Amino acid sequence: MSNYTRLLRNHPDFARLWMAQVISLLGDWFLTIVLSAQVAKFSNGSGLAVSLFLLARFLPPLLAGPFTGVLIDRFDRKRLLILSDVSRTVVVLLLLIALRPETLWLVYLLTMIQFLISSIFDPGRNAIIPSLLPRDQLVIGNTLGSVTWSVMLAVGAIVGGVVAALLGTQAAIIIDAVTFAISALLILQIKMHPEYLAGSEMENPTGERSEQGFIDGLRYVRKHPATLAALLVKTGQSLGNVDALMVIYASELFIMGSDSTTPLSIMYAAFGFGAVIGPLLLNRFNDGSIRVMRRLIIIGFVWIALGWFAMGGAATLVLVSAALVLRAMGGSVNWTYSSIIIQKSVADRFLGRMFSLDMVGFQLASAISILATGVLVDAVGAENVREVVGLMGAISLIPLLIWVVVVPRLERRETPQEPAPSPAGD
Repeated sequence: MSNYTRLLRNHPDFARLWMAQVISLLGDWFLTIVLSAQVAKFSNGSGLAVSLFLLARFLPPLLAGPFTGVLIDRFDRKRLLILSDVSRTVVVLLLLIALRPETLWLVYLLTMIQFLISSIFDPGRNAIIPSLLPRDQLVIGNTLGSVTWSVMLAVGAIVGGVVAALLGTQAAIIIDAVTFAISALLILQIKMHPEYLAGSEMENPTGERSEQGFIDGLRYVRKHPATLAALLVKTGQSLGNVDALMVIYASELFIMGSDSTTPLSIMYAAFGFGAVIGPLLLNRFNDGSIRVMRRLIIIGFVWIALGWFAMGGAATLVLVSAALVLRAMGGSVNWTYSSIIIQKSVADRFLGRMFSLDMVGFQLASAISILATGVLVDAVGAENVREVVGLMGAISLIPLLIWVVVVPRLERRETPQEPAPSPAGD
């Protein structure tokens, strides 16, 4: 913990960005818990209805990602983050008029607008971090960000259940809106440090022209296959969506009386706990090099597959929660290390587009998985949801095998070739 405390103390501008993340994620996660339970309640536990709600979170960033990346690289990133927070404050407050079964469509619409705006904030935040931290602090900084996301998921899940039970859904909405406003105020105080980029390959690694269009970003990816591999990590681990399945488990298999919020909160808390300890465990073996992080991502994919299979075979809430811990450990490791690889290897002026493409792949895989999960659950019946989970486990083996093949090839490409021996007598 001393490393993280020292990081925040020595880099106050990064500390402000981190605190903004802490506050906004707390409200965002417990509102997700509350709204997921509301959608399940209003739709009588329909797997498709729950999947559509989750799809409303993933589809807008997927469609807008290519354009938001260009905005992040073309305009002031700090101002974009502030504008995003202010806009989300207003949109979340509008959810107050959408809390009846007949207005379920409005929950979907406002959720889509909220996450359309988030498609600017999330890659923008990742792109701004290298301007707030020296390169040798990126592993610690990104690990702290990943751990924070995970802790806020666990805490937000618990707080969401308590707030829903004691204060109601309206209070959860208002609190979430306030957190976005506070986040905007914190980011307003941040000062950028371009000196952290000066002289590094992130500033201009190969002398490319400084085009700022979307097609130029695609050309950059085509010229850098190692970057493409890193961009596909989050895509691969998102083949199979755990959020929709947790909602079904909570509302159909482990419901407590008429309460599905409590078991859902427990599962999200377990998932958050696993996401915390994953990077912390593997950081003991992480020297900060891209080579090592690629190899550690293999372990992340293994944990994901094991978590899926364990969840499919679990018969109690405790065992399901344990499986979710393992699943989240792998996902958090892959998310953290793939982000660091991008930050360390991509020119700063392309970071916005690369992180937007990174999120597009993640959102695309998640959207397809969410929709497929809802259809499959409705087809086999909620009581047979474990069969769907087992199928997700089988699918998770595909990105694992691909990554195992890709990593050695990338290492061979990047290893300097020894010169051929000179002919005798030369």
